[in-house]
Amino acid sequence: MNDDWSDSVARDSEDRAAVNSGASAFEDDDVDSQIRDLGRVELRGPDDDDVMDERQPGQVSRGAAVGVEILTRLLDYLGLDGDVNAEESETSLMLNIEGDDLGVLIGRRGLTLSSLQYLVRLMIASRVDEWPSLTVDVCGYKRRRHVALEELARKLADQAKYRKRPVTLEPMPPDERRIVHLALADNPDVYTESIGEDVDRKVVIHPKRG
Repeated sequence: MNDDWSDSVARDSEDRAAVNSGASAFEDDDVDSQIRDLGRVELRGPDDDDVMDERQPGQVSRGAAVGVEILTRLLDYLGLDGDVNAEESETSLMLNIEGDDLGVLIGRRGLTLSSLQYLVRLMIASRVDEWPSLTVDVCGYKRRRHVALEELARKLADQAKYRKRPVTLEPMPPDERRIVHLALADNPDVYTESIGEDVDRKVVIHPKRG
């Protein structure tokens, strides 16, 4: 793995490209206007700062509360039924949407979900003055995808090793490419790199010469 750092640097620009590519789910003018309004609505109560400063164990942070509110309203605007659950650690926030018939939020190759995650992160940052390490998931899609990508990476690494030629995966968002890079980082027989631009960027698995 020799381009993990460059993938990280390129993440924001690729997220913006994903927003454009995944925007078809939000093309209705009325819905689009309402989504933009989410970035302006204040969710503060009179004692929000005190609550945030004195948060007890088991309570979600203000950023998590804002994220849940944004996604809940977004589901309503889109006419979708779902529940938003927040999982937090000291360094990250996971917002998982559970419900039926939510595939429209994932989109082809997960691009709509990547767009949604980027937009929600921007909205949270505009409200709480910090840039959260945020993951937005739909019905555990990203967790299942993570496992599937690790298995695929190991299988294709074996192919690259025995066929002695590179294997190219389909284009993926930055977070999915990172899964592949990390899955093979310690593999003694192959190395990985990313090629291509924006939403067409993909991972290539190369056999090591030995």
